[in-house]
Amino acid sequence: MLSQNLTCKEKPMHDIVLTTFNARYAHTALGLRYLLANLKEWQPKARLLEFVINTNVAEAAEAILACNPKIVGISAYIWNANEVRELVEIIKKIAPQIWVVLGGPEASHLPHRVDFGKADVIIQGEGEVAFYNLVTQLLTTSEPPQHRISASPVDMKTLILPYAFYTDHDIAHRTCYVEASRGCPFSCEFCLSSLDKKVREIPLPLFLDALETLWKRGVRNFKFIDRTFNLSIATATRLLDFFLAKEGEYFVHFEVIPERFPEALKERIARFAPASLQLEIGIQTLNPDIAKGIHRKLNIPKIAQNLAFLQEHTHAHLHVDLIVGLPGEDLGNFGRNLDMLQSLTQCEIQIGMLKKLSGTTLSRHDEEQGMVYADTPPYEVLQTQDVPFAAMQRMKRFARFWDLVYNSGNFKKTAPKLWRNGKVYAGFGAFSGWIYSQTESTWQISLDRLSWLIFTYLITQMHEDESFVKGLIIEDIMAVPGRKLPKFLRENTPESNVFKTQPSPANKRQRKHTAQAQ
Repeated sequence: MLSQNLTCKEKPMHDIVLTTFNARYAHTALGLRYLLANLKEWQPKARLLEFVINTNVAEAAEAILACNPKIVGISAYIWNANEVRELVEIIKKIAPQIWVVLGGPEASHLPHRVDFGKADVIIQGEGEVAFYNLVTQLLTTSEPPQHRISASPVDMKTLILPYAFYTDHDIAHRTCYVEASRGCPFSCEFCLSSLDKKVREIPLPLFLDALETLWKRGVRNFKFIDRTFNLSIATATRLLDFFLAKEGEYFVHFEVIPERFPEALKERIARFAPASLQLEIGIQTLNPDIAKGIHRKLNIPKIAQNLAFLQEHTHAHLHVDLIVGLPGEDLGNFGRNLDMLQSLTQCEIQIGMLKKLSGTTLSRHDEEQGMVYADTPPYEVLQTQDVPFAAMQRMKRFARFWDLVYNSGNFKKTAPKLWRNGKVYAGFGAFSGWIYSQTESTWQISLDRLSWLIFTYLITQMHEDESFVKGLIIEDIMAVPGRKLPKFLRENTPESNVFKTQPSPANKRQRKHTAQAQ
């Protein structure tokens, strides 16, 4: 359980407990805070308890039951579906009189591939109004509720914003998620956001007031969850102006579409200081035929132009995405995508495996393209007509090693030596296969060991000069203050280069990329 959440033994009893399992301690559950903010007269009777997915589920149930609740509302996501199922089953066995209500993306869409059958009520869709109405019914009448409630999209003009329910502890130690809009106008078949095609904005003056209040409370790490931040340029520029007017260090994350960067946006992005702005840019594929097959719009010349601008004329930290296993795409096509993307930008390139989420229309490709997926979260693709199972397994290892070596920023100068002549996919693929043969694992590889493995590969397989490679790795390792050189690199290295003082910035990965780019 999170340390700032006292158990109900130390708090008054609550009729309503709102809970979930976050993926990490640093994450906060924005959805639960929305529910709490919109409970109106029931709000004083409600309690928020957050856990993380490595929490013992029985201990989480113990903390919840200590509140003696009448209603337990649980948010289910792809990363916590199994924990939620177990939690529901324990609560209903120990205290069957409690009404257990599920919501969230994993509960909202059919088919349920994790058994949520023990839950009393499942709210499908946006739950702020539906949950309030359900609570009112359960606490004031004897009328039995529907098992499945279909919730309509809420009116963003009347929605009560949740940000007052970020505690001082949240602000000091965790990420504060915010949203200026909901919905996405695009129809990408792998994405649940495509189901809500109308983009609905929170009234901008109201949202800016909320941001100002958060700023005055000390929030300096803002992560926007809007799916298409730069859809409305007027809104985007106002929000960027809000942060540009602030002094001191802060970190802001936006998810953007790659084709839409007019001059008004470019001019503002170029003014952000290093390590203050991160842009997550969904590419997924650079093959027009594959993109068309999954209803994704793709303007490659515009993407190339905008990535070049962001790479060359801004300090924004870029994070772009590619997907392995899209219907109709073989690994040759994926490799060309990676080669092209890495030539356009030297930012983080997140390589993800395709997931088939309930509610999306990906299943229409299953028979024709031989799509086979795991039945357990996160429902990743196992094989396709074009990528057999063994090759897909190799790509999962490729993606993991790519994240450790390339995306981590730990080997900014050394990593490009793992391929030649722009053949990123082929070169790194060979390295990925070799390193797995040495480790038989993709996890729990220390930085020292990884440095040794890269050094060994470049010397023995790529036939690079030993002193040259040592110099590159030393430069990479010591680019981050506070690090100690691996033992094999300490020979003939001045003592002053072995230890440096440790700074205290927030976003470590972005700082690595920024420091090494300067």
